[in-house]
Amino acid sequence: MKVEIWSDYICPFCYIGKRRFEAALARFEHKEGVEVVYKSFELDPNAPRDFGCDVHDMIAKKYGMSREQAVANHANLTGQAAQVGLEYRFDEAILTNTFDAHRLSHFSASRGKAAEMTERLLRAYFTEGKHIGDHETLADLAAEVGLDRGEALRALQDGGYAGDVRADEEEAARLGARGVPFFVIDRKYGVSGAQPPEVFLEALNKAWEESAPLTVVGGDADVCGDDGCAVPGQGGSNDD
Repeated sequence: MKVEIWSDYICPFCYIGKRRFEAALARFEHKEGVEVVYKSFELDPNAPRDFGCDVHDMIAKKYGMSREQAVANHANLTGQAAQVGLEYRFDEAILTNTFDAHRLSHFSASRGKAAEMTERLLRAYFTEGKHIGDHETLADLAAEVGLDRGEALRALQDGGYAGDVRADEEEAARLGARGVPFFVIDRKYGVSGAQPPEVFLEALNKAWEESAPLTVVGGDADVCGDDGCAVPGQGGSNDD
């Protein structure tokens, strides 16, 4: 069973939703049979690489609120993150365009490190105040998850994996995703937002039940097949 997760690295609910999904997956009876695939989604494809303001001022301007209200909203998000074991430091967050971070994610996926890179990028932005739009910083993060730093840097500088990011975003649009996080379970169920673990678990169970092979109970008895029909008590078969 496959679970596809669309997210952005500067989306606070994406990191929280990731943790809640992971909590549900840990309780899922068939978790060993689940493949998790991370997909790209940019909240603002036109965002600059360097904003020149902090996240509080950006949110205040975007939503027409005071800076104090923005700070209070971020404090609320920090509390929600803490409930799932995450530490958000909005005062240190560096706003940026995430396109290159998504390209790095696809590079990492091609080397079998998608899960590690996704987690590392989220922590770098929300907890460590790292500039995840900077190529040198991104290359350092790639090295931290066991990838070749020089290879990662060359992929970023050469514009690699841009098509993969755009393909993910086009696919999200076709599936009806209006925001992130967006979870698609076996292309049967979509879960939008950082839902409680119980919601994810219910969707996982339903999708598994629908995709699991038929379970035969009682063994084979009194059946006919290509070799004829079994006759009880005679250890063989007779043709009709």
